[in-house]
Amino acid sequence: MPPRFLPLRGLPPLGQDLAIAVGYFLLGCVLYAAGLHSLFGGDHIPMWTRYLVFGALCCLLLLRRRFPGLLLCVALVPLAVDAALGVTVPVLLAFGDPLYGATVYGSRRLSRAMVTITALGALGASVGALLIVADWRVAVLAIVLYVPFIAVPVWWGTEIRWHRELMETERENAAQAARIAELDRDAAVAIERARMARDLHDVIAGHLSAIALQSEAALSTTDPKAARTVLTSVRENSVSALEEMRTMIGLLRDNTAGEVTAPARLDGLSRLTESARASGMRLDVHTDLDERATLPAAVDLTAYRIAQEALTNAAKHAPGAGASLTIRHTGGLVTVEVTNELTGSARPHEPGTGLLSMRERASAVGGSFDAGPGGPGWRVRAVLPVPEASA
Repeated sequence: MPPRFLPLRGLPPLGQDLAIAVGYFLLGCVLYAAGLHSLFGGDHIPMWTRYLVFGALCCLLLLRRRFPGLLLCVALVPLAVDAALGVTVPVLLAFGDPLYGATVYGSRRLSRAMVTITALGALGASVGALLIVADWRVAVLAIVLYVPFIAVPVWWGTEIRWHRELMETERENAAQAARIAELDRDAAVAIERARMARDLHDVIAGHLSAIALQSEAALSTTDPKAARTVLTSVRENSVSALEEMRTMIGLLRDNTAGEVTAPARLDGLSRLTESARASGMRLDVHTDLDERATLPAAVDLTAYRIAQEALTNAAKHAPGAGASLTIRHTGGLVTVEVTNELTGSARPHEPGTGLLSMRERASAVGGSFDAGPGGPGWRVRAVLPVPEASA
């Protein structure tokens, strides 16, 4: 293991390896100079030989990060020379770094093999020491020294490697979670944009279509009283559109906005039918809503918007024709049905934003929607479920 006292955090990788090699060499020189280096014999060996072997091992430590497997193999040479001359503490300390480097910086296969190699080495060293050394106490001492010099660097490197891999895994998981959150956010934005587009269509297209039809009726009539009635309806539609637009803009600007206009509900159905009649439509209305029952806001608004869009389409595609609006609330279901006659001037119903908007609104509250030819003309029908608690 590298000496813990070296300030290596701010150095580049090569600088760290050089600092570790120099640190080991200085520590070994202190032990050699103090005479604390010898473990098993070799007192007659010249000190320059010790410094040469130890210096060669320290130079090899520069490869610890780039070529950990090669370093481990080459470092066995000075270790074997030192063992032949008499085992010394500095060489054993420095040899622990190639073991640590191979475990931490080596390939995944090499890192896993280091544990097996260390275990086999411990077994071989124990058997060899007991067979070669005459004094069994010296053999036991050699076995005990194997743990701090050989086994501990591998164990420490295994822990470091495991924590690094765990950190990489957590980083990848965090990146994936961030990507999923970004996709969810994009999906939420797309859904909200679709909802806003649907609401804007219902508000603008409904009211402006009614205004256009009523203006055409006002221009084609010569009765001043009828023209005044139509213009009054035009003004009411304009004011209603402005109020709903102001409400939507206020909600988009600030969710904590104070007093806002209540959204359209079925209790305002009379204004909708008067506006339709003012555009020249012959409209029959049939409702059996229970005044004591309170519909959920979503269902109430959806039913109103579907009726509004269906009447607008009827006035646009079959101007001057007869139409019927039926709203029933029975058995936990609200049914909205609009039928209109197809006259000679009727324009073909092409799939557009209006039908898509009505279908999306019905699906949003768990209901069903269908539109197409029915009876003598065109029929739009939506069935919306009402929760039991509200019913």
